[in-house]
Amino acid sequence: MTDPLSFTSSSPRFGLPLLFSGQSQKEHAVNEAHALTDALLHCAIEGEAATPPATPLDGECWLVSSPATGEWSGQEGRIACRQAGVWLFVTPREGMRIFNRSADQEMRFAGAWLAPSAPASPSGGSTIDTEARAAIDALIAAMQAARILGQFDG
Repeated sequence: MTDPLSFTSSSPRFGLPLLFSGQSQKEHAVNEAHALTDALLHCAIEGEAATPPATPLDGECWLVSSPATGEWSGQEGRIACRQAGVWLFVTPREGMRIFNRSADQEMRFAGAWLAPSAPASPSGGSTIDTEARAAIDALIAAMQAARILGQFDG
């Protein structure tokens, strides 16, 4: 028989609170864990902002940009999630992905939040291959339609 697992007070990746036998008021730890799981599962943010919205709705998540102010002060780069009328802040982990609704594209965390931008369509050169250029433009359009690349205004 294997030894039982021994836990600290929270999960190692996102700090979800864990329960202990005999713990009083377990509902607080369970509710906090459910709120964080709700915010992180298929995470989508409304956009990036340095200031909390004036009338946030429960369930909204935002990427806190710099310089953060108000209730978000000191939370730059974290995800602010509105749950039960308060802000929960999540520290991103390497490889984490979010969907930015305002930009209509995915972002990922690799030391910082990254969002690919669409390259410019090919132009110039002494030899112009219209078929190759059309293929490149089609690839860029397909990646934009799949929300891999952002829209290019150029």
